[in-house]
Amino acid sequence: MQFIWKYIDDLVGKGLEWYVIAELLTYASATMVPLALPLAMLLSSIMTFGSLGEHYELVATKSAGVSLLRFMAPLIVTSGLICVGAFYFSNNLLPITNLKAGSLLYDVRQQKPALSIREGVFYNGIDGYVIKVGRKDPDGKTMYDLMIYDHTDGIGNNKSYIAESGTMQMSDDERYLVVTLMNGHSYEDVYRPRKENGGRPLIRTQFKEEKIRFDLSAFKLSRTNEDLFKDHHQMLNISQLQHTEDTLTQILVERKESFAKNIDSYFRVPPQELLTLPPASAPIANINLSALTESERSTILQSAMNIARSVKSYISSTNDDIDYRTKVIIRHQIEYHRKFTLSFAVFVLFFVGAPLGALIRKGGLGMPVVVAMFFFIFYHIMSITGEKFAREGVISPLEGMWAATIILLPLGIFLTYKANTDSKLLDKDSYTSWFKKLKKLFPQKSTKTIAP
Repeated sequence: MQFIWKYIDDLVGKGLEWYVIAELLTYASATMVPLALPLAMLLSSIMTFGSLGEHYELVATKSAGVSLLRFMAPLIVTSGLICVGAFYFSNNLLPITNLKAGSLLYDVRQQKPALSIREGVFYNGIDGYVIKVGRKDPDGKTMYDLMIYDHTDGIGNNKSYIAESGTMQMSDDERYLVVTLMNGHSYEDVYRPRKENGGRPLIRTQFKEEKIRFDLSAFKLSRTNEDLFKDHHQMLNISQLQHTEDTLTQILVERKESFAKNIDSYFRVPPQELLTLPPASAPIANINLSALTESERSTILQSAMNIARSVKSYISSTNDDIDYRTKVIIRHQIEYHRKFTLSFAVFVLFFVGAPLGALIRKGGLGMPVVVAMFFFIFYHIMSITGEKFAREGVISPLEGMWAATIILLPLGIFLTYKANTDSKLLDKDSYTSWFKKLKKLFPQKSTKTIAP
């Protein structure tokens, strides 16, 4: 639903086939897996162990001498297999899905709106033509008071048609729109070069029936070559990201070295290149201004100011270029770490959800959903905040992408320890009894009322 509302303007009114929209939604749903999989692992583990705790099955297991960690061992293996599957999906399938979704979405955005000719409105959706219809019959095919301006010659409004009525229908292959005009006139200005005499004659033709074919190939969804999008960082796997990052880093190093050499040459310009002076090989800084005339000093100072402006412009443009290249490298590094953080987050959230369920001892879709959403929102906020900081260069991509998982890891270890030792950390009765004991320490004074 988020994807639909985000791109609703690009989908509506373009006459797309249902299977095109279904394909686009399928690719979009696949891109939601990195967001949905950690939540699914957290919620399922809380519901499972919460249901076991609610029906005292964990108590029966522990009374038989089986610890919680030993009981969790098969599920730990299962979650490990899910982590491997998540890594395979993130590294092998997700780049392909992003590539197909990105290329298809680009084609949909470039698609022209569906043909819609309304009464009394000039319609210019067909390349090279402007059409106006005075009135249309309910069948949508018969029209009256037609005006058609033909601009296909590329020399302005030199050809037009006016007709009392007409019909409109598609060709058998739906590639052309055939408009049959009835009882009208056509007007054409004959183009001649200005050097020729005779002006520009007007040709006026009367007709009882005239057919015009409009090419509608531009309204068909044309697919762009996917190779044009495959270099984007979201369309690459780990090995491709490493190779691209090395290439971009080498280009950045060469760019910085070239900048250092060019900027150094600005401060080693001989004075004879700045003004008409006797030849000298000393740099600008060694020029003795006191030995020059007023005119020569003015000339050399103006030349120095021009060089300073040129250096400032060169430094500014180079700085922008280096910043852009650095941000591109950072985005590749972020995508590289994302391949691993998804898998590890699934594993960590299992160790958060399973002991939470054992401590809460509530199954179903009530309390487990509330607790799971709370921890997932915390994880998601930390994740997008770390990624934002990494993208802006505030912290390194390693720190930004692993921050949320590293923060939740001690929490998972703590909750697993508490659940394994039968802690009353989340037991409502223990907190109720604690408040009762606290209340006894502060006895309330009794108040007596005396009747008059």
